[in-house]
Amino acid sequence: MGYKLLCLILVLLLALHPSSSQHSSLPLRAVNLGNWLVIEGWMKPSLFDGIINKDLLDGTQVRLMSTKLQKYLCAENGGGTALVANRTSASGWETFRLWRVNESYFNFRVSNNQFVGLENHDAGGSLVANSDSPTDLETFQIIRSEDDPTLIRIRAPNGLFLQAISEDVVSADYEGSGWEDDNPSVFKMTTLKDKIIKGEYQITNGYGPDRAPKIMRDHWNTYITEEDFKYISENGLNAVRIPVGWWIAFDPTPPKPFVGGSLEALDNAFTWAQKYGLKVIVDLHAAPGSQNGKPHSATRDGSRDWGDSYIPQTVSVIDFLAARYGDSSSLAAIALMNEPLGVNLESLKSYYQSGYDAVRKHSASAYVIMSSPLDKGSRELLSFIGGFEGSAIDVHYYNLFSNSFSKMNARQNIDYITKQRASDISSLTSANGPLLFVGEWSGDWLAHGASKRDHQRFLEVQVEVYSRATFGWAYWAYKCDADYWSLKWMIQNNFIKL
Repeated sequence: MGYKLLCLILVLLLALHPSSSQHSSLPLRAVNLGNWLVIEGWMKPSLFDGIINKDLLDGTQVRLMSTKLQKYLCAENGGGTALVANRTSASGWETFRLWRVNESYFNFRVSNNQFVGLENHDAGGSLVANSDSPTDLETFQIIRSEDDPTLIRIRAPNGLFLQAISEDVVSADYEGSGWEDDNPSVFKMTTLKDKIIKGEYQITNGYGPDRAPKIMRDHWNTYITEEDFKYISENGLNAVRIPVGWWIAFDPTPPKPFVGGSLEALDNAFTWAQKYGLKVIVDLHAAPGSQNGKPHSATRDGSRDWGDSYIPQTVSVIDFLAARYGDSSSLAAIALMNEPLGVNLESLKSYYQSGYDAVRKHSASAYVIMSSPLDKGSRELLSFIGGFEGSAIDVHYYNLFSNSFSKMNARQNIDYITKQRASDISSLTSANGPLLFVGEWSGDWLAHGASKRDHQRFLEVQVEVYSRATFGWAYWAYKCDADYWSLKWMIQNNFIKL
């Protein structure tokens, strides 16, 4: 009887905890397959080359100056009232975010998130910025000058053009033509180039429903292939972290503008991982509503809308992924959310609890990875995450994105890793806490005049220090047009040996 009871206890323990074989593969040495199943345009800008008006993608911020008045269009109070043209300089109220309908038709979103539109379809053409969601009344055509594409005329839904009659009167009732500077319907358009968004939403909506499916299918089939998994396994790595978007759960017919096909690519990844002995971390990189407003979260215009209302849908995505891959011996972990920023902590905790339960419903062995919001610091949810068996906390380390790094030379960057980052890892590691995962890091830095040996040393110390993370690390990324972000390029050019 005692022997049977002992066996029963062992079975229960195995059901509750990640398996010993899974644990024996830790710490992982992984690479991120970034820009494969979730587009990040900066990593391969040429993907966007075939889009007509590719400088006017979703979320592009524009400022419009009347060439006649030499004043900027403005949504007073950020919206809710009529448009005026009385500003000599431009800031928030004078900035409009584009929602792209097709290559020449757009909605104009103002700073309080309302849309510019006609009050009605009459010929009077009164304009207001008070709609919470765009309809035909908020859809305008941008017509660009052939001689100077920064000069535009805007056709309203009533078929007439916007004109700045005076500083206080902007209406949609101009019937004339021409591009003269004193034409009240001509505007000088300035795009804020430092605010350009190039993510999954921009590429699929930019190409449109007729062209986007082929563009994306060709990308998935060529950007990462079986040969890449073989290369990864032969060069000192034992895992891949694969960013995915929430729409993968709706494949093959996800909500527009997203297109189907990424699920088949992820299925292939598991097949190849099994063949070449690699573990897979599936990372929900883009949550519904956008958890951080960044291009890699598939935001439409930079807004961050994820919150309580999106929790059920986000959990359903995790449930879908866990159900599909939970039995795979290649599944190492599911990461519940990448880089949340500006989200409510209690909402995030509620989601993490439900997401964890969804994974455990389908897998007793897969680890569940969570992270604190970027604006709260890595320790914010450390004790909370530690309350979950088989959990890991995700931290991302870059010697970038801060003015402090721009002042560091090569030696100071290296010292920062060996001292500060090593200290961070130590402080986040405890016997009772979650495992620690350095989910992203890079060989790029801001050090000027660094030699190749400096760069090699910078990579060496990062591998050395991040290997102390109990769950492991994942380099960002495997492939990238920017060489120092590309691990494959680094390996091929003798910057790093793993």
